[in-house]
Amino acid sequence: MTELELYYNKFNEEKRLDSRHGQIEFITSMKYLHKYLAQLEMQMPKSEIKILDVGAATGRYSVPLADEGYDVTAVELVKHNLARLKAKGSTVKAYQGNAMKLKRFEDNTFDVVLVFGPMYHLHEKEEKLKALSEAKRVAKPGGKILVAYIMNEYSVITYAIKERHIKEGVENGMLDENFHCTKKANELYSFVRTEDIAALNEEVGLTRLEIIAADGAANYIRPYLNALDEDEFQYFIQYHLATCERADLLGASGHLVDILEKDKEVPYEEECV
Repeated sequence: MTELELYYNKFNEEKRLDSRHGQIEFITSMKYLHKYLAQLEMQMPKSEIKILDVGAATGRYSVPLADEGYDVTAVELVKHNLARLKAKGSTVKAYQGNAMKLKRFEDNTFDVVLVFGPMYHLHEKEEKLKALSEAKRVAKPGGKILVAYIMNEYSVITYAIKERHIKEGVENGMLDENFHCTKKANELYSFVRTEDIAALNEEVGLTRLEIIAADGAANYIRPYLNALDEDEFQYFIQYHLATCERADLLGASGHLVDILEKDKEVPYEEECV
């Protein structure tokens, strides 16, 4: 059993997303996902819109989307998570698989591809490029690809500085000279900066539609969020949604969601003009 499997056999991802800071991430991601699904619904019935959830975990996104009537397929690496997803009895077609090898699926199959977990755990640039390239391959021309990342500054501030590991991190090579987390910082999680994400997109050849802070400041202020009453918490959600596209705040967010589009195929006649 891999270290990742051992970790997720113990870690409750659903509990994280049900927490107040997790709710911010879920609400924000679903809001933007529904924005693009609504555009597709103007072109075809909801039941014909094909969504692939890569790294679906226990189905926090795929199951609600299937319940809404979309045609949802899920791929999950960890058997424990996959079993919990299947146990929910939804219409999601769920398979074990690897984000870097989606060979089960033909090219140009899905209208929307979600990659909400894999980039958290792929350390090497080549691995990230493979996952992004596979998402692009299975997406239809013009298809939307939503990719989630964990941000570098969140790790530095909350762990290295707040928990007083900064000296250890620098002296032991967990942080490089620019205070970018290295693989030594965490064997399971990979932390990136906005320029890292942009470089991946350019190399794979995907067009960014927008990029959003999935949770903004929520992870930094967990105790304060938990202390809010329900009305106050709703105002925080409104604040976050009003600011989550601000470029000056993106890099400090705990998580980002990059919303990409696969180029539409150009008809042969147009290419020849």
